[in-house]
Amino acid sequence: MPPADAQDAYPNHPVKIIAPQATGGGVDIVGRFMAEQLHKELKQTFIIDNQAGAGGAIAAKVTANAAPDGYTLMIGYVATHATTPAVKKNIYDPVKDFTAIAMFGGTPNILVVAKDVPVNNLKEFIAYAKANPNKVNYGTSGIGTLNHLLMEQFKFDSGVKSMMVPYRSIGLAFTDSMAGQIQVIFPGLSAALPHLRSGALKPLAVTGEQRSPLVPDVPTFKESGFNGFDGLTWYGLVGPAKLSNSIVQKINQAVNISLEKPEVKRFFVEQALKPMPMTPIQFENYINQEVMHWSKVAKASNITAE
Repeated sequence: MPPADAQDAYPNHPVKIIAPQATGGGVDIVGRFMAEQLHKELKQTFIIDNQAGAGGAIAAKVTANAAPDGYTLMIGYVATHATTPAVKKNIYDPVKDFTAIAMFGGTPNILVVAKDVPVNNLKEFIAYAKANPNKVNYGTSGIGTLNHLLMEQFKFDSGVKSMMVPYRSIGLAFTDSMAGQIQVIFPGLSAALPHLRSGALKPLAVTGEQRSPLVPDVPTFKESGFNGFDGLTWYGLVGPAKLSNSIVQKINQAVNISLEKPEVKRFFVEQALKPMPMTPIQFENYINQEVMHWSKVAKASNITAE
């Protein structure tokens, strides 16, 4: 363990934050913005290092194997610390192999249908899907991703039968839905907003405890009669296991101070994100609950990924 004075001086040289997604994705956008906030608070450079692939598993393994000195961190998000461990067994332990540092925030997911699907709410969609089982295909950004597991959870709870079409990215799924190739997607709200505003897709229900102010007319799943649809596309900061508590607390405080700033709140609104400040322990517990939830969904629907 580093001497106390070294920890007190942290950070005294640039910190690398691994982003387990390619440039331009949500992880990258949020990561770069929060890295700049950490720079302002801690007066040191925080560098984003994009390491995409394997649902975030590659970046996660690199982070887990890094020295626990606070100079290699990672944007831990719903894929790396919830859905990927739920469907890919024995790749890494999302709790024991990491130190939970700080939660940034999350955006709800939203069930949408192509404009030509003759339904306007969740009840009508369920009736239509049951009456036309061969006419309802749904797109995902890959097996075991959040939008896949959410749709499988909905299918299980509603009794709807539909065919999955996996894509390499949610953007490709959007393209095919607008072309009439698939009828349903369950994306993050921020990704769906442009297509909702253009009228290309129709919203049916959002995840989370409350309606989103960005789509105030869209009911939650709970309002529509379905409990347990609290899934969010969330982002936070993690490090290797055994990171010193003084470093963890220093970063956590810097993040939580940042989340209260007006300019940070404006950015989160633009990204359809809600700030979710937590203590390190609260964030660790959140990760634990997420893994347990999505593991149950994966088991119920017999979903595994290589």
